[in-house]
Amino acid sequence: MLKPLGERVVIKVAEVEEKSAGGLVLPSSAKEKQQIGEIIAVGNDIDSEDGVKIGDTVIFKAYTGTEVTDAGQTYLVIELDDLLAVVE
Repeated sequence: MLKPLGERVVIKVAEVEEKSAGGLVLPSSAKEKQQIGEIIAVGNDIDSEDGVKIGDTVIFKAYTGTEVTDAGQTYLVIELDDLLAVVE
């Protein structure tokens, strides 16, 4: 399991749809990078006053963070300041 340091969070990014609304299979070049995911770990400098916790679904800035792989699953480690909203 990943444990981020400081004011960082680990996010499991939402899966990209493989098919369009019309049923066409999308090539990888046509898929947009998702900007929504679930927080699975928070750094030791994040507390309840920061407004995020494990299990929250969040929207984050595009092209931010560092992709890491752990046990075959790809995650995104990003700074707390790169989170834009919590989905309720």
